[in-house]
Amino acid sequence: MKNILLFLGSPRRGGNTDILAEAFTNGAKSVGASVERVRLMDLKFSPCIECGGCDDSGTCILKDDFTPFYKKMEEADVVVLSSPMFFYNITAASQAMVERTQAFWVRQYVLKSGKIGGKTRDGIFLSAGATKGKLLFEGSLRVMRYFFDAIGGSLEAAVLVRGVEKKGDIEKQPDVLESAENLGKCAASGGDYSKVQGIWLPGGKS
Repeated sequence: MKNILLFLGSPRRGGNTDILAEAFTNGAKSVGASVERVRLMDLKFSPCIECGGCDDSGTCILKDDFTPFYKKMEEADVVVLSSPMFFYNITAASQAMVERTQAFWVRQYVLKSGKIGGKTRDGIFLSAGATKGKLLFEGSLRVMRYFFDAIGGSLEAAVLVRGVEKKGDIEKQPDVLESAENLGKCAASGGDYSKVQGIWLPGGKS
């Protein structure tokens, strides 16, 4: 059974990326995966403060609501972030979470301690934005590549949706929700992401 950790990055409960995350979760659970969903806005935590406290140990010295999630990420087989686009990037809470994984980057690339948790994990990104700009997701995808690399994984696939802004707009696109659900099934079963219709894959157009 796959262990999936899903971070909800939107400050709006029940918004479009929450709905995407729900579809993904339903798909993953339908094939037996364990899914823990964490709403970042419910946590009281700081972004990285560049104190250098992790330089010698690969362990973040900040103690707050995010601290337990280092171990949870180590244990996860799949890590997912859902976040809407704010100014062509992920939300502030999502970015703070990404920054806090600097300690994992140090552990891997400075201290040469090997893969986080002793294994490689899949990274999945779920996102939506109001505009239809060609470059809407370019910045966030770059962040996701480096984030998932830092936690000992790789960005394997994404669901990227343009032209949705009002709460629930995404429900008008059942094909997109079906893609998110099928992506959840694939991630949970260790399947071939290239066989999932309607998703973004590394090297593809965003």
